[in-house]
Amino acid sequence: MIKVAIIGSGGISLPHIEAYLQFPEHCRLAALCDVYPDKARQRAQQYHLHVDIYDNYKKLVERPDIDLVSICTPPYTHAQIAIDFLNAGKHVLVEKPMASSLAECDAMNEAAFRNKKVLSVISQNRFRQSVMKVKGVLEANLIGPVVHAQVDSLWWRGSSYYDVWWRGTWEKEGGGCTLNHAVHHIDLFLWLKGMPSEVVAVMSNVAHHNAEVEDISIAICLYPDGSLAQITSSVVHHGEEQQLVFQGQYARVSIPWQLCAYKARENGFPARDFELERKIRQTYNELPDLQYEGHIGQIYDVLLAVDGQKDVLVNGCQGRRTLEMITAIYQAASTGRPVKLPLSADSPFYTREGILAQAKYFNTK
Repeated sequence: MIKVAIIGSGGISLPHIEAYLQFPEHCRLAALCDVYPDKARQRAQQYHLHVDIYDNYKKLVERPDIDLVSICTPPYTHAQIAIDFLNAGKHVLVEKPMASSLAECDAMNEAAFRNKKVLSVISQNRFRQSVMKVKGVLEANLIGPVVHAQVDSLWWRGSSYYDVWWRGTWEKEGGGCTLNHAVHHIDLFLWLKGMPSEVVAVMSNVAHHNAEVEDISIAICLYPDGSLAQITSSVVHHGEEQQLVFQGQYARVSIPWQLCAYKARENGFPARDFELERKIRQTYNELPDLQYEGHIGQIYDVLLAVDGQKDVLVNGCQGRRTLEMITAIYQAASTGRPVKLPLSADSPFYTREGILAQAKYFNTK
């Protein structure tokens, strides 16, 4: 029986609690921790949990019966908490974004490797039926090489959203919509298309004067094969449409699921390729359904990995890769210059201190 502790009892802790409660044969919630312990007690009462309550995670670090920790605290705290628990021999599942900088990601991954413990980063949208099936279609190569990808992570938030003291700051939140809203779409994009070799970007703050950070960014990515991708991250879009579109040489597929295939007429103009569409649709429909989706799916994956039954699907290295892409967007948008990938320790944005010194500040918080 895996004993679990959850650090942080804010809103994001709810899907963790609910997911762990789905698997009583695998795990038991043993502790909740929050700097405001009354919040943790309220969560325990809300879910009728018989757990110990802590006001400081360091009191939990040396508790020998805790096997797995979910970290649901603000992003700037993730790295130290994760490293402390990994060094104490605990497995760690950390909410997105993984950390505030690539330097912190590297320190977290080093601790996981050295202590031979699972480190996973929440990427719950990978655990969706449509996402897994589109991945299967792309791997079947029926659409041909992807020549263009489009990522639209479009959200809307009012100014009061940034009234929370830590939001909208480079120091505490680590960035704006590119990091904290588009992170899931960027993770999916990299998982499905891979890392580009170069990125250019612009960002702005057009509607949130109580935030230091961007509320919209647009990035263009170049791949070694010449293919392109564009990523729009926003909290100023009414309608909140979100999609990932993959234009292959022979057909187009997307999340949410859409399909279109063309073939050329004699004059080069398009005609629908219904036969290819049929094959792609058949492949999509025949791919197996997931047993669990979202946070429940990812936490089940982590529990199996902790039990030694499989490798975790989303490890710390993949979490770092997502932050690397976001960091490259921030570096390109702040400096006005293209950024080559991969990023290493010589990047001016590699450390949290480097980001704080060189990121573009739009307003005073």
